[in-house]
This record gives sequence, structure tokens and C-alpha cells, in this order.
Amino acid sequence: MNQTEIISIFTRKTLGLTFVLSAAALAFAQEKVGISGTVVDKSNQPVPYASVTFSHKQNKLFSDATLTDEKGNYKLDLTPGNYDISVEAIDYKKSVVNKQINKPGNIGALSIEAESSATNVKTQDIQGVTITATTKPYKVELDKRTYDPSQDIVSKGGNLQDVLSNVPSVSVDTDGTVSMRGSSNVRFLINGKPSALLGIDDGANALQSIPADQIERIEVITNPSSKFEASGTAGILNIILKKSKKTGFNGSVIGTLGYLPQTNLNTNLSWRKGNLTWFLNGGGGYRESRNTNRTNSVFNNVTKDESILRTNQENINDSQNNNYNFTTGIVYDVSEKTSLNASGTIRTFNNESNGNVTYDNKLFNAADIFRNRITKGVNDNLAFQGDIGLDHKFDDKGQNIALSLSLQSNRSYNDTYIDETKNGNFELQNIINQRTRNKTLIGKADYELPIGENSKIEAGYRLDINENNYDNDVKESTVAIQTLRFLPLYTYDALYREMFNAGYVQFKSKIGKIGYQLGLRNEHSTIDIDYANLVPDEAPLVRRKSYNNLFPSVYLSYEFTKDNQLLLNYSRRIDRPRSWFLIPNPSYNDNQNIFDGNIDLNPSYVDSFELGYSISKKKLTLNPTLYFRHQTDDTKMLVYNEKETFVNSLNEEEDRIVFHTKPINLGTDDRYGLDLNFSWDATPWLKFLGNIDLFGYRTKGSTLYNTLDNNGNPIVATADFTGSGFAARSRLTTTFKVDKTFSFQLQGFYRGGQKTAFQDRKDMYALNFGASKTIWKGDGTLSFNIQDIFNTRAMESTTFGQNFVRYSYMQWQPRQFAVSLTYRFKQGEKVEQPKRKKDVNSNASGDDQQGPM
Repeated sequence: MNQTEIISIFTRKTLGLTFVLSAAALAFAQEKVGISGTVVDKSNQPVPYASVTFSHKQNKLFSDATLTDEKGNYKLDLTPGNYDISVEAIDYKKSVVNKQINKPGNIGALSIEAESSATNVKTQDIQGVTITATTKPYKVELDKRTYDPSQDIVSKGGNLQDVLSNVPSVSVDTDGTVSMRGSSNVRFLINGKPSALLGIDDGANALQSIPADQIERIEVITNPSSKFEASGTAGILNIILKKSKKTGFNGSVIGTLGYLPQTNLNTNLSWRKGNLTWFLNGGGGYRESRNTNRTNSVFNNVTKDESILRTNQENINDSQNNNYNFTTGIVYDVSEKTSLNASGTIRTFNNESNGNVTYDNKLFNAADIFRNRITKGVNDNLAFQGDIGLDHKFDDKGQNIALSLSLQSNRSYNDTYIDETKNGNFELQNIINQRTRNKTLIGKADYELPIGENSKIEAGYRLDINENNYDNDVKESTVAIQTLRFLPLYTYDALYREMFNAGYVQFKSKIGKIGYQLGLRNEHSTIDIDYANLVPDEAPLVRRKSYNNLFPSVYLSYEFTKDNQLLLNYSRRIDRPRSWFLIPNPSYNDNQNIFDGNIDLNPSYVDSFELGYSISKKKLTLNPTLYFRHQTDDTKMLVYNEKETFVNSLNEEEDRIVFHTKPINLGTDDRYGLDLNFSWDATPWLKFLGNIDLFGYRTKGSTLYNTLDNNGNPIVATADFTGSGFAARSRLTTTFKVDKTFSFQLQGFYRGGQKTAFQDRKDMYALNFGASKTIWKGDGTLSFNIQDIFNTRAMESTTFGQNFVRYSYMQWQPRQFAVSLTYRFKQGEKVEQPKRKKDVNSNASGDDQQGPM
């Protein structure tokens, strides 16, 4: 029995268990009565968005909780019995009363007393004031912004990539590339750390394998503090997966059907009793996709006998994807101050793709040449991850330590079969086998120590050990050589090892209305690369790279009022090359478009500054931010062409133009602009969430490279990347609430064009639609969405080279639609009221301190 069969059996059994447990939960449900009430202050004014927790005195499984609405009212169903009722709200003292509940009806008003001053609470974590209520999808803190996808109707039944398309300050290109403020060097974390769920090198396929329903929130960290790892010059996206804190047995199941054909079934389960919490997130599905790529190129004087060559290339790739992922774990409270956690994750992704590439070469005064390339690809990816952790509070004042260890393993098999014909006659065959294995160990220790009423020191250590093994075989047969033989240059073994040691210290404090945070991080990096191919007499390449860098961060805030503050921050970051960028010949899926690695590629560094302002009223939240990033030794993609002699189907020598793309370190890159995020509840039935990013860019740098002149002779040319300009990105989500059970959304996206001396990229826009209906007395939700209604989400660009002009068109996915059904079941829950400051025992904003996944 192979691993795929094991995963399939495991999946079916787990999903079956989901429904069995769901049925059991319903079977044990008790007869309940409907009650209602009001929360008021001492002046008898209603208190909106207060949490009301009913704790059953005899059986905690019957406990439940709710939030008051904007008028201070609440409703819920309870099992008759004796309850302790706790009421909590921002800037109010906690209140606890006891009531016997035997019959339905209104239990009256619960009174809660306001704090004497909003500033007399200990500032155990100067994270900045949370400026939006929990009912809003977007909130701002000192060092991050948090997006809640639960109100994102457009992405219901989708995946992480769909959700990211709707997150303010984040963009997803047509090829799946994620960028922040125009830069694609984004660092992804799952629950605060790199994860096997994202596979090797965080590819677009990995983003599609994480269901939207498993995501609790997304932390957008545009300028990370020293507590976070220094990688990712554009910033960090921290994906927090759901882990219920509800008592008893709770969960939800969501199923999705859509077109292009997709089916998904996912579940979130949790069980909590006493000191033990168990959770399971998992599921899987099938999805088809269609990618379209077109390039039209014009070359000048690069053939033996003709003056101009025009080539038209079209690549349509259809793929079928199967993916499953499961995460299960436990949290055990050893005592009131110590807890242990452990979790395990398994992820599998299988893909079959069929591509049809046509080449139309038009030579003046000669017959056209038509090539056709049929490609079949098979990908099999399997990943495991295990995590253990310990959290200990030394006292009730906020002194605590968190220890964690994560072991990850990921293997990927990619097989590609290529057959190419010229004017209908056989020309060549390729068989490409790529094997990649990754092993990762991450160990962490984080310590927090409050000092006095308003200050805190944080310190920590982190160890990362990562090893990638690459095994690449490329075989080819041609009309001249009928048997398959290895291509020596592209058949290789490579070993990539990296080890990072990092330590940080931060000091947070507050003086009156001024809050500040000072941090310093030191990272020592060691990278070893061993590379060997089959080229005769070519010695293996062995390189060791070692870096030691300091990364400071400074955060300042001034609080005019409780929901009105000014934010200023600075940080220094590093952009480490991806491992496969350093492998000299990592890719050979198209013999006319080659990606070349660069073993001498070095990190680039960025200094990032932000000045932001946050204001939140009852209906409006506004967060404009001015930013500036200066990057040195920037990584740019050099595109050039070479002429290769090939034996054609008539056994004649023929010149073929081959495009090469290679990453290089070059010059500087400056990004500056205004990033404006806002949410506006215009009426009770109409809400807006928007993002506008107006940014300028200024790039400097040029390099020499080998190419062909206008007569087809090899020369040394200059590639000039110098350029500047101004561009815009915007997104607007409009939510219409028809009634308490039915809402629909329209979401528009626009990205302005960008132009440099090397490339001109056109603008792009798209419109999405979503609708959601609550059914089954709140236990179910039926959703429908259409992605890219007008089928306009495509990227177009023109690239200018020494002797060519190339136009490119890419559409990652055509228009799609999906229907999803969610069912929720529960025995009891505990709803926690958000607070002005982070609970001292919470590690939610730490580097990788989310506990088990």
C-alpha cells in the first residue's frame, strides 16, 4: 500500500468520524428554553457588544455565552438550571450574578459598572489601541493589522489564496504571486511559524490547499518588529488557524461544489472539558484549473538567412488537483500556570496537468514553421509536521515563558512528459523527473517580564535548521538521436543546507499618551550548497555563505483619545534568496524558456519607515499610512536570449532562439506611497471595506550580460533596470444586508500599470460577487459566489531586450463560481470579550507563539 492510498483511507475514515461525532452531539442535545435580557450601566444606558457568559453550576457542558447587540440586548437558548452569569465589556468592571433559569422569557437587566478611568489599567503590553470592534473585519494595532475573513462572503468555500485576494494592503497576481504594497517578497507563517502546510517555497498550489473555513484571522505585518524573524522585506502574513476555546463538543462542517469543477469537504472540531482541549481541522477536495499563457516576440537579424523573425507562442494548461490536510492536537493545563500542547499535521497534494503549447515562427520571405508541444505533468507532494510546546506563567503579573519545538518533513515528486512536433513531424521527446525533499527543525524560547505598571521586557532565542535535497533528471530523444539520453547540463544533484541562530530583546513602555517599543534582533546565517551535474570534466560546485546581521526596530504611538492615535515605526529586514534560486539549473520544462539559478546570489536588505494615523468612530474606521522602503542589492530578473543550433526533423541544422531568465543582485529599489484602509457602516444594511494604495517606485541599476547583436553574433550588452513611476492599487468590498439572515457582497479590484526601461505592465481589474443566507435557526449557512464576473483578471506586459520585443499575456484562472453549505453544532461555548490590551498569557502577537497548529 503506497502513501497516497494510506492518505485516502485516512481521509475517508476521518471525514466519516466527523459526521458520526456530529450526529452524537445532536443526539445528546438537551431541551432548552429561550431567554433574553439587556446589559446596562449604572445610569441605565445600554452597553453594546458586552460578553454575557452563563456558567452552569452542575454541568459545564450546558454553559453558553453571547454578545449584546448595538442596543445592549441579547438572546440565547439555555438548558434549565442554576447559572453564574458573568458580564464583561471594554472599560467596564467585570460583574458576576447568580440566577436560576427554569422557563423561557426575559430575565431582566444586568448592570455593569464603568472603570473609574480608562488609563488606570496596567499596560502589560503596549500593542496600541484596537480601534475597531470585533464585529468589524479589520482592526489596527501598533505593529500589525488584523483581518477577520468570517464576514468575507466572496471567499466562502474557497481557499487561502481566495481570502488573500480580499485582504487590505495585499494583492494576488494572476500567477498566484502574493505581494504587499507592490513588493512580492512576502514571508508566510502559519500560526506564527513556517509550516509544512505551505509546502516547499510557499508556492501558489500550497495557498490553494488551505480552506478558507479553517482560517480564524490573518495578521498583516507590513513592518515587523524585532520579535519576528527578519526574512520578508515586504512584510509578513501570519495565518492563524481556528482553535476553539468553547467548552464541550463543538464544530462545523462545510461542503462546496463549484465550476470550474471543484468539490471540497472540510471540518473544524473541538472538545474541551476540564483541563483538556482537543481539536481537529481538516478536509480535502478536488479542483480543476486552466492557465493560459501567450507570448508574441519580434527578433531582429538573429537567423542565418532572414532579417526578422516573429514568434507566437500559446500555452493552455489544464490541471486536476486533489489535496487533503489534517491538523489535530491537544492542550493540557497541568496547573493554572502551566500548560502543555502537542499537535500533528499531514498534508498531501496531487496534481495532473495537460498542456498544449503552439509555436508559430514567421520568417519573412519564407514558409511559416509550426511547432506543437504536448506536455503531461504529474505532481505528488506529501508533508508532515509535529509540534510540542510548553507555556508557563511565573506569576499573575505577566511574567511567563513559552518553549516550542517543530519538526517538519516535505517531499515533492514532479514528472513531466513532453512530445514536440514540427509541421506535424516528430522533433523531440523529453522526460523530466524532479525529486525534492525538505527537512526542517525550529526551536524557540520566548520570555516576558513586566516592569512596574507600564513597561515590559521581552527576549527570546530561535534556531532554524533546514535541508533541501534536489534530484533532477532530464532525458531527451530527437530525430537525429532516437534513444533517450540524459541532458548533462540539466541532470544534477544538489544539497542545500541553512542554519539560522537568532536572538532578540524588546522593551515596551508607555509615558502618558506616548507608547514606545524598542527592539534589536541578531541573526547569524550559514548556508551550504553542493551542486554537481553530468557535464563531463565539470567539477562540482561547493559554496558556503555566512552572514551576521543586526535588525533594529522602533515603534512610537501617541494616543490623542481612546480611538484616535498616531503611529510611527522603523525596521530593518533581509531578503534571503529562495533555495532553488541558488541552484544553477533548476528548471527545464520548456527548452525555449529556461530559468537559470544563480549560486552567487546574495541577500538584499531593506530599511522600512511608516507613519500612520488611526481613528475609529461608531460607524467609520480610517487608517492612512505613509511608507518608504529603501532596498539595496535588490534581486531582479534578467531576461535575455541565446541562439542554439538544433537538428530538426529533416536531420538539418536549425537555429532556435531560447529565452533565459536569471535572478541577479542589482542596484537599489525605492518604494514610497500612501496606503489607505477604511471601513464604513453607512447604514444598518450597507457596509464598505476599502483599500487604496498609491505608490511610487524608483529603481537604479544596470549590468552587462552575454546576448546576440542585430546580426546574430554574440556580444556583451547592457541591461538597464533604471526607471521610476507612479501606480495605484485599490479594492472595495460592499456588503448589503437584506435582513438578519441574508446578505450579499460586491468586490471590485483594480491594479494600475507600471513601467520601467525594461518592462511595461498594463493595468488590471476584476469584479467578484457573493451571497450568504443563514438557515436552520442559525446552525447553517448557504453561500454562493462568482469570481471574476467579467473574466478580466489577466496580466499583460511588454518586455524590451537588446534585440527583441516580447508581449506576454497570462490568465491564472478563468471565471468561476461555487456554492457552499456550512453546518455548525455545539454543546456549549465561551465567548471572550476583546480587551484593550493583550492578555498577558496570550502569545497571539509573538513570532511563532500560537501553540500547536
